[in-house]
Amino acid sequence: MEKFKIVVCDHIHEEGLNLLRSDDQIEMIFAADMDKTALLDVVATADVAITRSSTDVDDKFIQAARGKLKAVVRAGVGVDNVDIPGCSKEGIIVMNVPTANTIAAVELTMTHMLSCMRMFPYSHDHLKNQRVWKREKWYGYELKGKKLGVIGFGNIGSRVGIRSKAFEMEVIAYDPYIHSSKATDLGAKYTTNFQDILDCDIITIHTPKNKETVGMIGAEEIAKMKDGVVLINCARGGLYDEEALYEGLKSRKIRFAGIDVFNKEPATDHKLLDLDNICVSPHLGANTFESQLNIALEAAQQAIEAAKGIAYPHALNLPIDETKIPSFVKPFLEMSQKIGFLASQMNKAPIISIKISGRGDIAQYVGSLATFVTVGALAEMSGETINYVNADFVAKDRGIKIETEELPGSPVYKNLVTVRLTTDKDVIELSATMFNDDVQRIVDINGFGVDVEPKGNMILFKNTDVPGVIGHVGTTLAAHTVNIADFRLGRNKSGQALAVIIVDSAVSETTLKELASLEACISVSYARL
Repeated sequence: MEKFKIVVCDHIHEEGLNLLRSDDQIEMIFAADMDKTALLDVVATADVAITRSSTDVDDKFIQAARGKLKAVVRAGVGVDNVDIPGCSKEGIIVMNVPTANTIAAVELTMTHMLSCMRMFPYSHDHLKNQRVWKREKWYGYELKGKKLGVIGFGNIGSRVGIRSKAFEMEVIAYDPYIHSSKATDLGAKYTTNFQDILDCDIITIHTPKNKETVGMIGAEEIAKMKDGVVLINCARGGLYDEEALYEGLKSRKIRFAGIDVFNKEPATDHKLLDLDNICVSPHLGANTFESQLNIALEAAQQAIEAAKGIAYPHALNLPIDETKIPSFVKPFLEMSQKIGFLASQMNKAPIISIKISGRGDIAQYVGSLATFVTVGALAEMSGETINYVNADFVAKDRGIKIETEELPGSPVYKNLVTVRLTTDKDVIELSATMFNDDVQRIVDINGFGVDVEPKGNMILFKNTDVPGVIGHVGTTLAAHTVNIADFRLGRNKSGQALAVIIVDSAVSETTLKELASLEACISVSYARL
């Protein structure tokens, strides 16, 4: 069997490399130490490339990769070194890893906040380096009771809010791209009036860097702030106008600032460093051992899914206008493609129709979801020919009917997506949802309530609900040295049960036939995500 080829262009944590090596469908090429010119020849043969900041995905890279490369995974958040429009022209999906360093960035934000309030770096220097013991010089302020303004209440900003509430602060969130309940459910106040943020004691910013956000805090905004405000930026350089920030700190309008990022880096000669009321760090938002491990593992997993055509998590050049959809929709797009792929694996036969239903706020976006479901469902049968642009045409050419349906809200789930895939052999219906914005779960399979992450080697074993079945299944798998990683069970009112078994390795046809021969077995299917 021909393997999918993934080239690792830059150094990542060894565990990420091990994840790639462990998949028997993947051929991993480690090219981090290779000359960048020689790397182009390797990229020309790859299905997916993993990069960091050391490799520029520029015109030379793209031209070398055209016609073969499906995707580029940037192992990190920033994609400044990736020509996204150039990749889009050649049909190359660009992905990043935006959440792996979430906790590192959150905790660094809290570090800067506390350092500014207590002037900790300066008191530390006074004692340790200058050997001066002068307690009366270092009176600071407490976080308790202070009003914190959070600009951008997404993955990082919301977690900063949660931790700040633990310090008994009043948290005010400003983010026009979220539903107000995301803030209020966490005990924060949601505002659409930016002046509410400017009235806060402390302001921290957690937005992406784009035309809308560059310099969004400038001289005019600082003038409207209360005297003695504290500003924090551990997101992206340039979100605060640095000249205005300097003047505000110099005049003491801004009492203190905590800055991890600068407009131009390295910033060793920046005039902000001359001030005595600023805490600085050299862009350390992702610099924890845990985050580097997480980044490598997530990048490797994304590369595997992209190579196999299962999904393109965190794609940055999707065929939709992201300015017209809320941020919560994007994870559902990625999940829907996985569900489509899984449904086609469970029901391997010519597809007659695919129906996509949505409940809750996601319902109005079922048209976009349908494209991703179709790409997933047709990935194996269409090979290289299926993509987001031609998905509808490929389906129509094959006589596959694509339907969408907006349904009333679910009494159980805030948002729910259901995919019904009909073949000339059977019907499979899967329902899935998202928890906490990024936790994917299949919650129903053909009427059996389950709780399963769409990931890994998956056996679906349907049986009559009688004693001893789990033991027989476990014994059979053990006999074939198949290790069970997770075992989820659903039951219906007709005396049947459905086991969803996640295993550590591929399952042979021999093993599946032996499972099918068990007396209680009604059906067994297998999928690899």
